[in-house]
Amino acid sequence: MEKTIEKLLFASRWILAPVYLGMSLALVALGIKFFMELYHLLTGIVAMAESEMVLMLLALVDMVLVASLIIMVMFSGYENFVSQLDVEEGAEKLSWLGKLDANSLKLKVASSIVAISSIHLLRAFMETPTLAERGNTLMWYVIIHLTFVVSAVMMGVLDRITAKSHGSHDHEGET
Repeated sequence: MEKTIEKLLFASRWILAPVYLGMSLALVALGIKFFMELYHLLTGIVAMAESEMVLMLLALVDMVLVASLIIMVMFSGYENFVSQLDVEEGAEKLSWLGKLDANSLKLKVASSIVAISSIHLLRAFMETPTLAERGNTLMWYVIIHLTFVVSAVMMGVLDRITAKSHGSHDHEGET
């Protein structure tokens, strides 16, 4: 009975496979939106003000960061929690594939969120003609962004502390 339950629990990790496949469909949707925005940028470039162009470029950069985050979560999550990816010998392989554990992935996601938040904050500052108009809203954007920054830094510090404590335990019995 125990073996059967353990086998079922272990096999249940495959429930995540369609979730990761769904993320690839979300990536397709994001790609479509990216090229729609790029088309709008290219077709309106002559009549567009410089600040408007910068805002559109920031939106494109934002989408690229989100797409990269999706790729990172999709591949490393699949490899960490479902099954190793079998990439043919001599085929193209991502250098970080197989090297991101759950903690590393968490830190990469946190730093990506900080980068995305930075872009949104910059866009909010650029879209606001005067700070007096949306000062309260901008203040909240800054507070939220700083919360992301502090959270990401704390995750990194905790990860480093955990790694050092695990490293010291690993070496204690080696004398």
